[in-house]
Amino acid sequence: REARVEFPSLKTTCLHFYTHQIRVHSLGALFAFLHTPNTCPQLSCLWADRLDSLTSTATQDPEGFLGHPVNAFKLMKRLNTEWGNLESLVLSDTTDGFISNLTIQRQYFPTEEDQTGAAKALLRLQDTYKLDANTISTGDLPGKMKHKNRMTVEDCYELGKVAYTEADYYHTELWMAQALRQLEEGEESPLDKVTVLDYLSYAIYQQGDLKRALEYTKKLLQLDPDHQRANGNQKYFEFQLEKQEKQDETKKKKQSQKSFSLIPERKKYEMLCRGEGVRMTSRRQSRLFCRYYDNKHNPRFVLAPVKQQDEWDRPYIVRYIDIISEAEMEKIKQLAKPRLRRATVHDPQTGKLTTAHYRVSKSAWLTAYEDPVVEKINQRIEDLTGLEMDTAEELQVANYGVGGQYEPHFDFGRKDEPDAFKELGTGNRIATWLFYMSDVSAGGATVFPDVGASVGPQKGTAVFWYNLFASGEGDYSTRHAACPVLVGNKWVSNKWIHERGQEWRRPCGLSENE
Repeated sequence: REARVEFPSLKTTCLHFYTHQIRVHSLGALFAFLHTPNTCPQLSCLWADRLDSLTSTATQDPEGFLGHPVNAFKLMKRLNTEWGNLESLVLSDTTDGFISNLTIQRQYFPTEEDQTGAAKALLRLQDTYKLDANTISTGDLPGKMKHKNRMTVEDCYELGKVAYTEADYYHTELWMAQALRQLEEGEESPLDKVTVLDYLSYAIYQQGDLKRALEYTKKLLQLDPDHQRANGNQKYFEFQLEKQEKQDETKKKKQSQKSFSLIPERKKYEMLCRGEGVRMTSRRQSRLFCRYYDNKHNPRFVLAPVKQQDEWDRPYIVRYIDIISEAEMEKIKQLAKPRLRRATVHDPQTGKLTTAHYRVSKSAWLTAYEDPVVEKINQRIEDLTGLEMDTAEELQVANYGVGGQYEPHFDFGRKDEPDAFKELGTGNRIATWLFYMSDVSAGGATVFPDVGASVGPQKGTAVFWYNLFASGEGDYSTRHAACPVLVGNKWVSNKWIHERGQEWRRPCGLSENE
């Protein structure tokens, strides 16, 4: 039985790590071929050695190794970018069916799209968690890590190039500067300082810092006095800098007159993901409790009540502790894995499911009749919430790999989306039940930007909140988001409960916000 390595890869369209399978015996055959006498140029041997080191570690602990974003990016880069440099050499060998076997296995390798997506995920994690380039390059990320790898000059350069292609000159500067720093520290690399400085100076110029752009251009010309583009840029930068200096005083006056503006939602979201900006006063905190709960003496919980604790007061969010067993979580994952696909959202215009760039995860839907475990879990949710499950959506299982996230959104349909759930015929989403089926080393919290709430993923627990008031009006304070996974792998499953069938279980309130 052949061994396989499962690793997450990122698609550019959704920036999320999807599963690829690399057949290890094929890589082993490649290594053997590249190390045969008269076949191994220095570049090929170096490539094989690097990949061999990455693959052997990944084989021993795939989830742990590839839960680190740097490791995932490096492995994809080895198997995609540098692969092209070896194909002509490898394909010249026609013995033992090696070519046909290797060609078959190539379909499991990551693509250019995967590699670009992985790079973009690193850049997003860098912004959300305020990580400097050197921290990421050395692999010293927050959280518990079994496997840590450093990024090479070429890795940093590749990240900078991806940002450059997207006209993201801010990140281009950060990663070209990191590549330059590592070169200046003596790291060996086929890249030279001139190439890196060329990108770096231009990226800085594009951000309007002519003085520093000129400094790096002069540094480049010291290494290569005949560099045609740099010579032209130097003259242009000097002319523009002289022109800019005359306008500095006017700009300073305008900047001092700018008024303070409220923190935008994106910033609130990122702050909460970093553990900043949680707005819970000590007085409010004192009113949150934990308890043993049996939901008004439900027969299934009278003798064994569950542990319930208050997470937030407005909106009211509760967490159930040890509410799903290890065996149940593994069964749910087992059922979902073969069906995991790009997660979708409801299009407010069409009312149909569609993919979106702001939701970065894989998901699968499990029906109650396909396995007793799913039916048992649905019944447990009904017993604890007192809400009808027959009109609820199927159990959705989601996997957020490194960089996986779901930006701020509402679970319920707003008034300007009258057809959001029309095809279901069960009304609006009245409540959300969310199981956490894994611990996450760093990142992955569920945050509510409008109220400053943050709920951390805790394996074996579930959180529950109402999206609608008893009147049927939407509770806009429930707008929430899933923070990017920085290190690790996040598994959740959720149940969206709808209005129909709840008429006698949760009677309508008399006021709009009741």
